[in-house]
Amino acid sequence: MHDSPPPAQQEPLSHGLKQRHLTMLGLGGVIGAGLFVGSGAGIAVAGPGIVVSYLIAGALAMLVMRMLGEMSAAMPASGAFSVHAERALGRWAGFSVGWLYWFLLVVVLAVEATAAAKIAHGWLPGVDQWAWVLVFMVVFTVANLTAVKNFGEFEFWFAALKVTAIVIFLVLGLLAVFGLLPDTDPVGLANLTGQGGFLPNGWDGVVSGVLTVVFAFGGLEVVTIAAAETENPARAVGRAVRSAVVRILFFYVGSMLVIVTVLPWTAQQSGLSPYVTVLDAIGVPSAGQIMNIVVFVALLSALNANLYGASRMVFSLAERGEGPRGLLKVSGSGGGGGVPRRAVLASVAFGFVSVLLNLKWPDTVFLYLLNSVGAVLLFVWGLIAASQLRLRRRLEREAPQALALRMWCFPWLTWVTLAALVAVLVLMLTDDVARPQVLWSAAATGLVLLAAGARELRGRRGSTGGR
Repeated sequence: MHDSPPPAQQEPLSHGLKQRHLTMLGLGGVIGAGLFVGSGAGIAVAGPGIVVSYLIAGALAMLVMRMLGEMSAAMPASGAFSVHAERALGRWAGFSVGWLYWFLLVVVLAVEATAAAKIAHGWLPGVDQWAWVLVFMVVFTVANLTAVKNFGEFEFWFAALKVTAIVIFLVLGLLAVFGLLPDTDPVGLANLTGQGGFLPNGWDGVVSGVLTVVFAFGGLEVVTIAAAETENPARAVGRAVRSAVVRILFFYVGSMLVIVTVLPWTAQQSGLSPYVTVLDAIGVPSAGQIMNIVVFVALLSALNANLYGASRMVFSLAERGEGPRGLLKVSGSGGGGGVPRRAVLASVAFGFVSVLLNLKWPDTVFLYLLNSVGAVLLFVWGLIAASQLRLRRRLEREAPQALALRMWCFPWLTWVTLAALVAVLVLMLTDDVARPQVLWSAAATGLVLLAAGARELRGRRGSTGGR
């Protein structure tokens, strides 16, 4: 049944996304609060070696995206890697990776909505935090229920602001390094080699840094989901993947290099964005509030992208008979046509539940829920690599003309990626903080696999009974 990849399916969704939307989604979708705020935790454990940690984690994400780009360019579909897993490994794989990714997005959505609400509440204390959450969820639900170009425009401008902020930061940082800003002296490389050297905590610190920052690259996958709603999916996804991975590595690694060069790594304060620390040090007024605005936009951007990605994934699952058929209804023709509105509402409904759990039981019920998706991204990436191993050989044999974008050094780099993902999971098991995430995520994955197995068994019995 799955021995050969079928031709790309004709999606009933609209094709309202343009190349500029997809390119900026690829750039902005992964630039979030994890970079602007969470990078401080990585610097604390790795020191200047965090640059190497980001290089390793970024290279891993780049390899996964290249594999995903290859498959999506050859066989574009709204379910992206879920569809690829089904074609390569069977229905159980498509079912499992699709529902796991949907679960990941709607849980993380709650974190983003709550964090954005905290920032907004700080600006306007008279408005309760829950009211801000409600406003954000309603606004982005409406945006996702209308034409897909509205989602694209939101993400385009959100991403443009984030990218602009990082470019300005890099320029100011470089000027500070060379002493070209008022009242500054050249820094040189003293902060890279002082305070214990470039690797103050050795390679153990670099590895710990990788564990801290690798999940910041999650979100790139949405590009391949969105590609199905462009006029020329194969061409669009190829361009977006090529441009996104290199530029994101530049933004991430470049930012970290500037941060640890301008200031000693020991100058970073726990819980404070390293970007704010650097901007304060070089004399940028109101640096904290400026970064608050950037982080706020980053959170809303991620919320918007996750809601979009979750709705398209669950729509694709329903389309293939792996989810409720009632989610298949698509809005009619016109300016807002081709939108899977029931899939959007189903995703936002679970997102609302997650938000409520986060507001009421952040340290108990929601913490367990968050831990249960903590390592899911690595499982998803692993299935992407396994799918690419099988589909690449099949495509070379049956449809080589479809391989417009190819994975480098196939199959060796694919195997290296799989080995690296396994290594990260093993290292997480040895880390006291990360271990609960792996165990809870493994439990969630096990439940989804059991459900997939039960569906397969029921399907086989049904087909046997019908003979």
